[in-house]
Amino acid sequence: MFNKLLIANRGVISRRITRTLKKLGVGSVAVFSEADANSIHVREADESVLLGAAAVSESYLRVDKILEAAQRTGAGAIHPGYGFLSENADFAEACENAGIIFVGPTPEQMRAFGLKHTAREIAEKSGAPLLPGTGLVPSAAAAADAAETIGYPVMLKSTAGGGGIGMKVCWNRAELIEAFATVERLSKNNFKDSGIFLEKFVANARHIEVQIFGDGKGRVLALGERDCSAQRRNQKVIEETPAPGLSEAQRQGLFDAAIKLGKAVNYRSAGTVEFVFDADCGAFYFLEVNTRLQVEHGVTEEVCGVDLVEWMVRLAQGDATFFDEYKSAPRGHSIQVRIYAEDAAKNFQPSCGLLTEVRAGEGARFESWVESGTEVTPFYDPMLAKIIVLAADRPAAIGKMRAVLDASVFAGIETNLDYLRMVTATPLFADGRILTRSLGELEYSPPTIDVVDAGAMTTVQDWPGRVGYWNVGVPPSGPMDPLAHRLANRLVGNDSAAATLEVVMTGPTLRFNHATEIAICGADFQAEIDGVPLANWKTARVAAGSKLRLKNAGTVGARAYIAVRGGF
Repeated sequence: MFNKLLIANRGVISRRITRTLKKLGVGSVAVFSEADANSIHVREADESVLLGAAAVSESYLRVDKILEAAQRTGAGAIHPGYGFLSENADFAEACENAGIIFVGPTPEQMRAFGLKHTAREIAEKSGAPLLPGTGLVPSAAAAADAAETIGYPVMLKSTAGGGGIGMKVCWNRAELIEAFATVERLSKNNFKDSGIFLEKFVANARHIEVQIFGDGKGRVLALGERDCSAQRRNQKVIEETPAPGLSEAQRQGLFDAAIKLGKAVNYRSAGTVEFVFDADCGAFYFLEVNTRLQVEHGVTEEVCGVDLVEWMVRLAQGDATFFDEYKSAPRGHSIQVRIYAEDAAKNFQPSCGLLTEVRAGEGARFESWVESGTEVTPFYDPMLAKIIVLAADRPAAIGKMRAVLDASVFAGIETNLDYLRMVTATPLFADGRILTRSLGELEYSPPTIDVVDAGAMTTVQDWPGRVGYWNVGVPPSGPMDPLAHRLANRLVGNDSAAATLEVVMTGPTLRFNHATEIAICGADFQAEIDGVPLANWKTARVAAGSKLRLKNAGTVGARAYIAVRGGF
């Protein structure tokens, strides 16, 4: 038993665990880096300990500092959350050697399933269906020879790690030879293990996983399946349960295979068995086991009516009575989306900066580590929040998620919020036909512009602007040349009051992320689109990716107005 637990993580999962600990009457200890000193997860915990500098190598991956923090605060257990050290068997072993309970699987179970090639061996012995593949291959040449036997396309995979790192689809021998060194390097740099193996690649694949929970003594529960096929670059974006379009026979087959795998090692605590599902024939194949709590565990909790973190903590305290208390009675349909600090229009490059407003739409379970005023740093995973909805059925859940996303705000930096709105509105998603490659084939061109150069003074103005506030000290505002402003709007079909960009003296350079129509009225700034002169007082078509450049005002006038169809 223990009355205090240290959370060896940060962000969303740390807040999630803290809330459950409060419910159980267990004290919480947060650890943090210098970059996270003002984070909510630190503020909400009962105690907190600074680990070190922002770099994970100096903070969240420092086993010695984490154990020292647990001993100093009297924490009798450590929950690793997800990411960082959550699947590190050496860390789990170090906790046990220090007399601290590790809330998760045993080190031996983590090692057995932690390397994908050994997990395949266990799966084969337990009778789980497997894709044609290999054990570890020592060289690119050996891998290429094995691929000829398996048949292309194949997936070149790192045996360690997860999150889509160290995976590469190869369609021929030349691609495989070229990719081998890259995957080997990524594997070694990220997971300290350069082992590589091959698996047959399923072109029309879905990613289905089963949540399991074991008592460590042979009892294993399957708590439903999740569809995690909505991925970009092998990173999950949207998850849901139950998985759409499965027959009861397919669903039960998945459960049976997952339970057998768990029982093969007397699995303890929460884990996830992942499968590749061939959408063409309906067959499924073992992929890997994640020996930790998953980011998407919340949708299972919503449908099954359980608290997986509570189960993990109670089991670690020696209480497994919930195994007998639990009665499978799934209810409704749950969907989760992940809000990332990234620019979907720029190949999902991470973004950072000050979040000026954070607001989630009503009716959802909102788990986040950010709030209005949070500074998002470049040091960690870009996930800001998880939004989870539950409804009576899948169509209702989709409608609810769309409404919540429309009402949600993450302002100040680029996020994938608009991208999620687009994906959840596609017929492909509505029909449950998303494959693991689907998001890579969706074209995303948001109606936005990038400010390459702001110019001398470029402002957003609408007409008539702010008037009637002199009594509280606010002078009138709005366009200096209201006629040019209104005519520019009229040329692109906007209402006269729509916002435009007012340009003064020296113009901006703007890159358009979406094809649209624009008009420039006012002084002549020698405007160009991709180097081609653009006349004032006329409507012009701008292609996605094109760059608009305004130079200096001429001898007549000092202001011009840029209107975009639909307004700003």
